[in-house]
Formats: sequence, C-alpha cells, structure tokens
Amino acid sequence: MSLRWGWQLSPPRLPQKPRGGNPDDAYTAMTPDFFDEGQLVSVLTTQPLDRLLDYKAPEGGCWLGAFVEVPLGPRKVLGVVWGPGKGDYDHAKIRSVIRVLDAAPMRDEMRTFLGRAADYTLTPMPAMLRLATRAPGLGDAPSMRLVYRLGSKTPDRMTEAREKVLAVLNDYGGLAFTLAELAEMAGVGTSVVKGLVKQGAVSEEAAPRDTPYPQLDPDYGGKDLTDDQSIGARVLREAVRSRTYGTTLLRGVTGSGKTEVYLEAVAEALRIGRQALVLLPEIALTGEFIDRVEARFGMRPAEWHSGVTMTERRRCWKMVGQGAAQLVVGARSALFLPFRDLGLIVVDEEHDTSYKQEDGVLYNARDMTVLRASLNAAQVVLASATPSLESWANVEAGKYARLDLASRFGAAVLPRMAAIDMRAEEMPGAKWISPTLARAVEARIERKEQALLFLNRRGYAPVTLCRACGAQIGCDHCDAKMVEHRFLKRLMCHQCGETKPMPTKCPSCEAEDRLAPVGPGVERLAEEAAERFPEARIAVLSSDLYGSARALKAHIAEIAEGGADIIIGTQLVAKGHNFPHLTLVGVIDADLGLQGSDLRAAERTFQLMRQVAGRAGRAEAPGEALLQTFQPEHPVIRAILAGDEEGFWMAEAGERRAAGVPPYGRMAGIILSSPNVQEVFDLGTEMARNDRPLRQIGAQVYGPAPAPIARIRGRHRVRLLVKAEKTAPLQQALAQWVAQFRLPANLRLSIDIDPQSFY
Repeated sequence: MSLRWGWQLSPPRLPQKPRGGNPDDAYTAMTPDFFDEGQLVSVLTTQPLDRLLDYKAPEGGCWLGAFVEVPLGPRKVLGVVWGPGKGDYDHAKIRSVIRVLDAAPMRDEMRTFLGRAADYTLTPMPAMLRLATRAPGLGDAPSMRLVYRLGSKTPDRMTEAREKVLAVLNDYGGLAFTLAELAEMAGVGTSVVKGLVKQGAVSEEAAPRDTPYPQLDPDYGGKDLTDDQSIGARVLREAVRSRTYGTTLLRGVTGSGKTEVYLEAVAEALRIGRQALVLLPEIALTGEFIDRVEARFGMRPAEWHSGVTMTERRRCWKMVGQGAAQLVVGARSALFLPFRDLGLIVVDEEHDTSYKQEDGVLYNARDMTVLRASLNAAQVVLASATPSLESWANVEAGKYARLDLASRFGAAVLPRMAAIDMRAEEMPGAKWISPTLARAVEARIERKEQALLFLNRRGYAPVTLCRACGAQIGCDHCDAKMVEHRFLKRLMCHQCGETKPMPTKCPSCEAEDRLAPVGPGVERLAEEAAERFPEARIAVLSSDLYGSARALKAHIAEIAEGGADIIIGTQLVAKGHNFPHLTLVGVIDADLGLQGSDLRAAERTFQLMRQVAGRAGRAEAPGEALLQTFQPEHPVIRAILAGDEEGFWMAEAGERRAAGVPPYGRMAGIILSSPNVQEVFDLGTEMARNDRPLRQIGAQVYGPAPAPIARIRGRHRVRLLVKAEKTAPLQQALAQWVAQFRLPANLRLSIDIDPQSFY
C-alpha cells in the first residue's frame, strides 16, 4: 500500500557512501564524476516526487552534483544531478537537461549528509533538497543589477510612504536591496522609491549580482585571555588543525568568555584555509555578535537568517559554495549551505530549543551539526552555560570532549541567588511584584543601577475571561486561548498567528464591559511596574514588539548604555545579551516552567533560571537574583539556588535512565491531523492496533490521544508516542509501520524523531 505524508512521500533510496576504507574512491566508482552530452543522468528535483528522474546530459555535459534546470511536464524545475540514469524508461521519451546553473556542484559529502539526514528524520529527499536550496535566483546568470541603499540627503517633503521606505533602510543598517525587495518590504509602490532616489534620500547604484566577502584576518584583533580561556583556546585550535572530526562541549558560567574562546577556534580554521559556521539560536543575537566578529577579524562575515535580504541570501549561498565566504553566522538552516571546505561548526547556546525545527522538515540542528561535521572531517564546538542533558550524557559516555570555564571574565563575579517564598508575602489582588522584590528594585534604582523583571509570557494577559458567563476567548481556528496584546490593542493566537481586535463585549453572552484579563504577561507586568515605580524608566523586551531584528538590536543597545532603569522581558533577555549596568534579576514566576507533563520541564526550568540569573553583575557591581516561588523546597529550585549543576544533571540523568527516555532511550511523536476529527481518531486507533513492526523491536505505542492543543488552523490533531530502547532500529520500524496504512486525501501524518515539545 502506498504511503502519503500529507504533501510528503517516502524518501527514494539513494547511493550512500560505504563506511570504512576510502569512501571517496568507492563512491566515485559507483557514480562517475562527469557525464557526457546525451548520457543518462538521474536528477533529484525539489518537487514532491518519490523517485529520481532520468534525463539526458545537456550540450557540453555536466558534473555529478551539478545544479540543473530540467523540464517536468510543462514546468521548469530545479534539481541536482545525483548519479547515472537507470534507463528503465523509453529512451525516446527521455528529455534533456535544459541547462546547468552557474553554481558550484553539490559536493559528495553534502549529498551524503542530505541522504543520511533524510533517513534519520524520515523526511522525503525533495524536502531535504529544498532546505539546501533556499536562496532566490539560483539560476540567474552573473550580471550587474541596480541596488538601493540609504542616501545622504533628507527629502524636501516627507510622506507616510516615504517614511516606511527610509525606516526599512535604517532598520537594515545599510544593506542593499533590489527595487522590488525594498518596495515590498516597505509596503509601497516602486515609484515611491524612485522618487526618493531623485531626492538623494535613497542611493541607486550598479553592483555585481554576487561578490566575494572581504577576507577576514585571523590575527587582527585577538584579546588577552585568562588562564582558563587560554587553555580552552589552545585545545580547540589543536583540534581544528588536526583536520579530523571531533565534538567538544564548551561549558562556562554566564560571562566567562566562551565567545572569545571559540572565536580563537574560528581564527585557526581561517589560518588553515577552511570555512567556519557559527549557529545562533535567535536572530536578535546576530547584530551584537556580528560586531564582535568584526572587532576580532577586521571585517564582517556572511549572514544567513530571515533578517537579511533575499539578495544577500543569494550572495551568501553562492559565495559559500565557491569558498569565497570564510565565516557564516546564521540560524539553524545555515547548516544546509553548500560549504566548499567546512572545518568548524560552533553551536552557541547549544541547549536552546530554537535549534529544533518544529514544522516542515523536523530536525534538530544541534544533532545534525554533529552528523555534518563527521562527514566533513570538521570540529564541532557546543557552547553553553547550561548544557542540554543530551550533550552532558554524550560527554559522560566519552563521545564528546569537555572544556570548562569556571570563572567570569574580568572583575565580575557570579550573582547571589535567593528565593522569595510567595506563601509568606502579603500580595494584593492582581499584583505580581512582591514587597521583598519591590524593595530590592528600589534599592537598585537609587544606586543608578538596572533591574530586570523576568516573566516568560508575551502579551498583556494569557486569558481573557467574561465575568458574566465565565467564557474564555479562544481562537476561532485553534483550541488555544487568545492572548491579549494591549500595546497592539489586539488579541493574538500564539499557535496560528490569528489576530482580532479586542472586543468590547463578550462574544458568547454579549455582556458589555465584563471582559477581564486573567494572569500576567510582560505588558501587564510593565503596567504594574509603572504604578509601583513611577519615576523609573521602563523598557519591555519581547519578540512580538519589534518589526525587525535591527529595531530590536537598536533598543537592546540603548538599554545596555543605561537607557532604562527597569527591564521587563521574556526568555529573549536570557540569550547572550550583555547589560553592564544590570545588577538585579527578579524572576516573577519561577514555578511556571515546572507545570505540565513535559519530560524536559525540570531541565528547561533549570537552564532558563540559571541563564536569566547570569545576566546580573557583569561589571564591578555585585549581582543578585531573586526567584519568586511557591515551591522553594522543589528539587529544581533548590539546585538553582545552590548552583549545584553537576548534582542536578546527575539526578536528572538518573530519573531519565530509570524511565528509559531520552537521552537513555528513544522516542518518536506521530501527529495525525485533519479537518475531520473522527477520521484522525479512526486512523490513530487502527495504527495503535496494528503495531507489529514496532513490537518486533521492543517498542511501545502510547495513544492515540488528543494533542495538548487539539486543533490548529481548523485541523484536529491526534498524537501517538513511540518509545524504544536506545539501540533499537527505530526509523526502519516506523517506516514499515506507517507504510501499512493508506491515508485519506486530507489527512496528514508527520513523524517527529526525538521530539522536543509535545504540543
């Protein structure tokens, strides 16, 4: 029976490098490097097909791995030459490759990486190829094109449309745009941009379509390192020079200088002529990090994330393949760039859940980094103050090396940590800042220092309740409550993104003026702080309040220079930002992450609290972190306060090992979704009853059960969970299991290997 994964299809079986011996020679023997004109080649396209397609090599022939344009029905589609054609088709009907694109051929190790990543994640190969070709205009020939930047003059007359154009150019810090890009991002017509060009407010210039990135100097701006840092840097430099694979966990307390240490490893990769990749978990971190790279190497690196223009993405993709980009700083998808000679991958804040892709291709960039490095004879550095239990366990098992930075850089010392027992605090209704925390904040304001109030909830209130009928306002398309965003004057669903104006009457009973917010978000906390500290300057840091990464970067820089007395933020503030004047961190609800059934709840709470607390006391002034909690005796809270990280990891590892769950067991999540609720439950029940392929490897199936969020965008969702031993061949059994069932046309099935969330 056929298997359909919604739009997905099972991956074709592609040639794999044999293990052992000389893999390059063996693979070349299987698939010759060059195909003469008219010779049959097999092409993997980006289209959702379950097989390779045969074509005739074009005039002049083509190389193995060449990016090509091929006919598919009436369309022209992108593909990659994957090997010799099978020839099991009427030769008279086999069409020719239209043309070979002006791009470096996909290297052998990249094709192997995509194949193995597809096998591991049970992803169709066309979807993997789409990940590896996410740049516009790859088929365009080299040429000049007009680009637009911020000009030097002010227009004689400012309109709303002109303001939008200039705001985009300011937000992107001088980056070049094409005319269409700039007009689209500003939401204006192209005539507005051309009018600003005539005024001199926007400059128009001819530039090569793609240019190499400037050379980075590995000896330009090295800093004096502490003894700890020097030892770590030496070890990493030696590892990079070895030109072999290895993974090192670089663990250091917040403020210990991990970045300077791994930048020394980057410098060594540049010295020996190899490329380096630094992955960051949030776009908001790239601005500050790029500045540090420029200070260290004299020039700015290539960037790859959704915050750069499509023109820059195309340039980055092309130059990486040609070896004309030495260092790339990017988000998780940068792992799929076509590096010519990748020698080092750094995963900063390696514990961060942002490295897990939760839609489309479901992969964990941290784990795929290790796979890619092993195929490239490259080194991996996993950097974190609070490592993931998976990485900690791999160190304990001897798979990874470990380097520790035990002390903070310079004069800074670790903050003093204490719990505020909320059971003993006299709290008025609808208030969340305890008297003890308020006194600590006032003391910092008097000393001209900064305080951070941390609450990991966006918006004003997580629930809006009608006091007349008790109804809670939910999303029309999901089983999720809509979150009030008072700054935006709208309700928002954090699952599907649906928004609507804040109503004045209850949608259920139509009672007027009876809607009330329940619980706090950062916006409501800011309102309370403004009442409690009327003279203080308050800044709110939340990802939904900024239109671009550049705007967020500018606000963070302003705060770091002392532009606020009280910072109110979500987990965004826990990720690598440096606030030199910050000496107090107040965690509003330390118990929030301990709720629910997530097997990683304790780990994530521990990591987040330690990361947030580490923001305090980075300069000479000592820091303090106060955790408001109703459970001061909880093992996680006690471990956070004691700073006993090794004790926490050992205890957490013991519990996971006893339960046989990751990293000491294997899990896979199965999500079925359809507009028809009965349809998904019927299939889920049938799958649970016919689980023989899984039972043969000792795996257990749990469910079906409604997903915690049982409806998203109008589709009902049912989950099954598969649990197996660490060494069980889980992917093979899963593929055999799901292949038994024919899916209705509108039903989607997705498999999440090593799930990080269970929503």
